[in-house]
Amino acid sequence: MTDPAARVLSDDELDHLELALGGAIPVPVLAAALPGVPADAVLTDAENTPLARLTTRPGEPDVLEPLKPVATAIGPQWDAAVRRPARDVRAALEAGTGSLGLVVTEVPTRDELDAAVALVSAGRPRAVLVLVPVARRTPEPGAVGAPGLVRAALGLADLLSEQVEAQVTTVVVPWSGPAGTTLEEVATAYGAARAETLAAHRSVATAERVAALPRVREEAVRALYPPTSAVEVDRAASGANARGAVLFFTGLSGSGKSTVARALAAELNDDGLVTTLLDGDEVRHHLSKGLGFDRESRETNVERIGYVAALVAKHGGIAVAAPIAPFAAGRARVRALAEEAGAQFVLVHISTPLEVCEARDRKGLYAKARAGEIPEFTGISSPYEEPVDADLVIDASVVSVADAVATLRAAMAALPHR
Repeated sequence: MTDPAARVLSDDELDHLELALGGAIPVPVLAAALPGVPADAVLTDAENTPLARLTTRPGEPDVLEPLKPVATAIGPQWDAAVRRPARDVRAALEAGTGSLGLVVTEVPTRDELDAAVALVSAGRPRAVLVLVPVARRTPEPGAVGAPGLVRAALGLADLLSEQVEAQVTTVVVPWSGPAGTTLEEVATAYGAARAETLAAHRSVATAERVAALPRVREEAVRALYPPTSAVEVDRAASGANARGAVLFFTGLSGSGKSTVARALAAELNDDGLVTTLLDGDEVRHHLSKGLGFDRESRETNVERIGYVAALVAKHGGIAVAAPIAPFAAGRARVRALAEEAGAQFVLVHISTPLEVCEARDRKGLYAKARAGEIPEFTGISSPYEEPVDADLVIDASVVSVADAVATLRAAMAALPHR
């Protein structure tokens, strides 16, 4: 039997898949959002983990079969208490309560809190859903990301609970924009009888004040300082003199390096730091497309990642890279590229033992490698040279993702910033 074609999903498409798996959008809507998908396709993430099988045949109902859980990360937007499938949220609501959905698309102002109280008081629903649409993709510089938006929405829900009698529940909704549906339709799938987007209740005056916030600081600086001094104050505040950094992860396939790297990048972005994630598998699909897995190709792939990371850091950004990088010479070249660019360099060895990586392999790659189906597989038929110069060594089989990120952030805080 021929294996079905695989479709690697983008971050936006992963949001659509999570909605469909949770019952928030119909399967045909998902299929329509994946142009060119084969009739019988395995949908994977960027690490090629098979997440679901989508079958679409003319004259037959579209079928979506879950295969593996969608990978999660750390942060309030991933908390299982709030990131719940639509069918579970809907089932938990009492029948006939006429629940009200309040959609939080922007950090709520006092206007939105007042509007929420008024909407609940007028409709008197017994249940209120505070729906927070968040995307996997990195937010635009200066914008509040998913963690901050969720924290703000949870705060709004607490304040609302103090002022109304309805039961208030906060729910995170994976959302990257229209996929043949609307937020109002998705809110209905979560159990809301009707939905209101709170930002639509923001007054014109408040909207203007929010938009003017960056200008308020600029005007204050110009009023306090003469022009040459103001330039220096602005330069320091914007981090124009900041020294960039490259955090380079290395480890076996399945060691957890991508999970830790993604979680770290998300936290740094949430702090307003310009962070670029260069995941090994994603780079293979773009920057190093066409390269094989022989030693020369692996070294070329790692050097390309190192070159891009050094460029990011040269301009004051933070590059988080997570290839396997099995050879010491390649890792040394990346370190040299970063240091030539004047950047900080931190080599992080995710030292999860081979037997643990193999036991928890979500993709079945180790089994295929041992069966001879995958040649030159690191740790099985191709060597992994453990680094002796790692700045941090983290065994992800005994250290949680949250603790690993905390360790990394402490190490970054100790770096010179100028």
